[in-house]
Amino acid sequence: MIRLYDIVAALSKEENRNVTLFLNRTNAHDQRKDTALFDYIRKNKGAVIEEEILLKLYGNAGEKNAFYRLKNRLAHEVNKSLLQLHADKNPYNEVVNLFLLSRIFASKEAFDISYQYLKNAEKKAVSGEFYDLLDLIYSDLIKLSQESLDYNPIRYIEQRKANHKVLHALQEIDDMLAALMYRIKISQNYSKANFQFTELFQKTIDEFVNDKEIRKSTRLQLKIYHSISRILLQQRDYTSLEDYLKLTYNDFINRKLFTKDNHDSKLQMLTYLVNALFKNNRIHESLQVTEELYAAMHEYEGMLYNKYLFYYYNSQVINYQVTDKPKAIEVLLEAKTKPEIQNLSFYTVFVYLNLAVLYFDTGHYRNARTNLAKLKMSDTFPKMDEVFRLKVTIFELLTFYEIGDIDLFDYQLQSLRKEFKTSLADPLYEREVKFISIVAGMDQFTREELKREALEFQVLSDSSTRQKNDNDIIDYNEWLVKKTKQKRP
Repeated sequence: MIRLYDIVAALSKEENRNVTLFLNRTNAHDQRKDTALFDYIRKNKGAVIEEEILLKLYGNAGEKNAFYRLKNRLAHEVNKSLLQLHADKNPYNEVVNLFLLSRIFASKEAFDISYQYLKNAEKKAVSGEFYDLLDLIYSDLIKLSQESLDYNPIRYIEQRKANHKVLHALQEIDDMLAALMYRIKISQNYSKANFQFTELFQKTIDEFVNDKEIRKSTRLQLKIYHSISRILLQQRDYTSLEDYLKLTYNDFINRKLFTKDNHDSKLQMLTYLVNALFKNNRIHESLQVTEELYAAMHEYEGMLYNKYLFYYYNSQVINYQVTDKPKAIEVLLEAKTKPEIQNLSFYTVFVYLNLAVLYFDTGHYRNARTNLAKLKMSDTFPKMDEVFRLKVTIFELLTFYEIGDIDLFDYQLQSLRKEFKTSLADPLYEREVKFISIVAGMDQFTREELKREALEFQVLSDSSTRQKNDNDIIDYNEWLVKKTKQKRP
């Protein structure tokens, strides 16, 4: 059930103003209950007390039925206001409205007018590559032939068949892409989730990538780009990903395929390229593309600036953490002050994680501990993939060790083994089990014993076929080697 309170809470300032104007378009006066209810909900987002507003509107708590009818009526008016406001906000909405107008006149048996609306809708839908809407438009054009001999259905039947082929390709790729993106997003590439999944997805791409119809469509080519880039990312083939992104980006630039409608894909492509270059240790070039990303964020009056602001900061951080850790900390501290970052709880998780890593790497262990605590207290953290949470907890264990807090270290060790008992029993995470056991007995090892343990762990890491230690939050091998060089018995 769609709740009125949730709808109003999601409205922008422009939408709020439009609802107010829409409600007052007739019979405007101070005693209108619908406007009073709307204003109350708008001003008390997330804290609506129905008993309070009920008494305010009716002076009687027993008027619940009237109140519920008022809520339903207001919800209906808000919906109509939104449809009116957004009717021509983008080309897709324009096509939808032309299609609806054609339906209205078809119901009046004004078929000539209905036909003209459908032809206008078809023209805009073809231009915008709105294949889902074209399917509806061609279906209605074919239906018109049943009403009059003036409309020959043959051409539209053929066009609908061709459109079905393209639409099928889109839907196949969309379905696979949505599922793959979801799994990647919740796992953050820290788990074993998608290895079989990519095989099925690759088969789908292979089937459609050479299709002539697909090569003609910018929208479909973007779908192919999304698919192939995700596959290369999932397979961690960053060399191929870098080559593919450079080739695709330059091709789109040269052919002028980037537009306002697909600007999001342009910014995403640059973001992926930044990360691929970083993974391939091309730091200087990665920073250059980062600045290209920042410039592109300002295009089209900065319509996607807020969305990609985090990625811009993150692109700087991942590179500076290699070449200039204090600079990376400076960038993150600046990012934390931005409302656009603060409002994205999923992203702030990684602000705190990166700060913790950087403080740890620079020997500021208490600062690392503080940021890890903020990370774990966030609403997002419990929803993250279990393996990611395991790695964060191991990282936190190391901060306790470096700080020298024996009590917290022992407590964290016991808690870790209990909370992640199932994962640690999985042979896939043998590295984590081995590392935890080394850390647990760290103070009992002589230097020679620790060297042997570190060497065994290195061999285990090298022989691991499916685990990638580049996904460790802290480089376990590097940390152990560092410890073998410190004084001990």
